Amino acid sequence: MVESFLRYISYEKRYSQHTVKSYQNDLNQFEHYAQQNFNISGLEQVTQLMIRSWVLSLMDEGNSSRSVNRKIASLRSYFKFLLKREMVSKDPTQKIKSLKVKKELPGFANEQEFSDFLDRLVYDDSLEGKTEQVILELLYGTGIRLSELIGLKVSDFKPSESTIKVLGKRNKERIIPVSRSLSQLLKNLITEKNHVFSHDQGSYLIVNKNGGQAYPMMIYRIVKKYLTQVPSLDKKSPHALRHTFATHLLNKGADLNAVKDLLGHSSLAATQVYTHNSLEKLKSVFDQAHPKA
Repeated sequence: MVESFLRYISYEKRYSQHTVKSYQNDLNQFEHYAQQNFNISGLEQVTQLMIRSWVLSLMDEGNSSRSVNRKIASLRSYFKFLLKREMVSKDPTQKIKSLKVKKELPGFANEQEFSDFLDRLVYDDSLEGKTEQVILELLYGTGIRLSELIGLKVSDFKPSESTIKVLGKRNKERIIPVSRSLSQLLKNLITEKNHVFSHDQGSYLIVNKNGGQAYPMMIYRIVKKYLTQVPSLDKKSPHALRHTFATHLLNKGADLNAVKDLLGHSSLAATQVYTHNSLEKLKSVFDQAHPKA
């Protein structure tokens, strides 16, 4: 049943490979817990009590509220799928409530510090070096998500227009402009990639050492390798560069709706969190400069 659900969200819902893997891990984890602790033989035997017990065990293990909520959401989607296909007669997740999550402001790098950091970076003059440079510059220069970066095709880059076409969540496409310098880096990368891999290795823009499609852990390793040089960033991750991109735009006076479209958010509420970062900066300036602060 789990395999049928995974095929559904992969091929019909068009979820990213990363998301599908997360669903698989969550569902396998619950299935193992239910079998070990309640000795069930089928999903129709799952009850609200079992799910609540699982949630409590996850919290006891030190999982964050956000992480537990994601697992609950995975289970909720799974049983909704089973109910629609009449594989179960009831949905045991119906009265399971999500945990309260403390809102945290997205972490971002100091603007001047990050600019200096980018200026002093030196990359190896090889396909690997060019790939690493493009990864950093694309994540910070466009604010795209990790899954969107991995899914970029060579054909998504339009040199004549200096744009990239990104396939975002729920299979929604958006066009993002790139700077002249980033456009040149992309051209250099494509030229080098074609030189190194003379035979057809697929059409992905970012590839691994063997010419295959990049994968999340590869991107994480590269980003962390460089971001360790940025003290103002608490989290050294691709998502931190997305936060930094949005915050720096708003600090420079960018329109909130424009930033929303660039990030691929479905609602303005998701983008407004970045205005808090800008407000914190204003408060800091006030505290340092105003005589009555």
